[in-house]
Amino acid sequence: MSDTIQRAREIIESYDGPKIRIMEVCGTHTHEIFRLGIRNILPENIELISGPGCPVCVTPVGFIDEAIYMALEKNAIICTFGDLIRVPGTKMSLAAARAEGATVKMVYSPLDSLKIAKENPDREVVFLAVGFETTTPIACLAVKKAKEEGLTNFSILTANKTMPNAYQALKDSADAFLYPGHVHAITGEKDPRELYEKYGVSGVIAGFTAKELLTAIAVIVKGIKKGEPFFMNCYPRVVRPEGNPVAMKTIEEVMEPCDSEWRGLGIIPMSGQKLRDEYKDFDARVKLDLPKIEGKPNPACRCGEVLQGKCKPSDCKVYGKVCTPEHPVGACMVSNEGACSAYYQYSI
Repeated sequence: MSDTIQRAREIIESYDGPKIRIMEVCGTHTHEIFRLGIRNILPENIELISGPGCPVCVTPVGFIDEAIYMALEKNAIICTFGDLIRVPGTKMSLAAARAEGATVKMVYSPLDSLKIAKENPDREVVFLAVGFETTTPIACLAVKKAKEEGLTNFSILTANKTMPNAYQALKDSADAFLYPGHVHAITGEKDPRELYEKYGVSGVIAGFTAKELLTAIAVIVKGIKKGEPFFMNCYPRVVRPEGNPVAMKTIEEVMEPCDSEWRGLGIIPMSGQKLRDEYKDFDARVKLDLPKIEGKPNPACRCGEVLQGKCKPSDCKVYGKVCTPEHPVGACMVSNEGACSAYYQYSI
């Protein structure tokens, strides 16, 4: 065990102050903390709670319904990352729609969708653009490339989200945030630093190894003990203060901020991204003349409360019984970054 890990463990395990609630904003953090056994060394007065940092989990039910409508009613070819295929909509999932004849293809990149569009010139190909600042740049690159190549049967259905206003909405939910390192590799230190300086919101940007996560939690513990707000970048090998200006410029060129619905959090003003007018020919909602579709989540599912840190997955009555990875009731049990899937995978 390295000296850094040992020192971090000593700080964490010896904490005997008031209860600390730390929000793991990032679903990958949730899974890694479980996988590495970090929860097992935490004293009872340090509680880790889940947050809204799983892009599939915060995508509203209505988005799934829109995708299904395009596939079944508009005969569009739907391209998406794998997790989204099994997320329940109001009446069915994309997997169920595929069983009814819809064409739903799993891709590893939005750029894969362009190839599919070229191979199927007589059908509209729609990529489901779900994600935060980490994955939005590549969706923007796909749109730019489609425009440059004159591809007329490709579009995207946007559910892209940005983290700053979600942090604002949840700033009173925990004593400190464990900020997602991959998001801030793109956006830099600006947003969490502003939360700290303007609102006294404490938190650290964390990496994903055992050393990085333990160090980040130890920094939070030490900061809480001092009794003053704090912010620190504990992932400087990847996160620069300015982030990735090239990626941010790509997003700003193709997309612009808009209000966005988050599962469990409702509408968060200016927390989403939509295509700018100069790229509206690639907006699936406009191109396919989608009607307004409002999804209805399963009332038994408590994903929304899990994403706000109001309850643990195990507090949900259907968790592990009706709702399992094989038969998910909510998105948090589907996604590889979902809190419910993490609890189920590592707690049984």
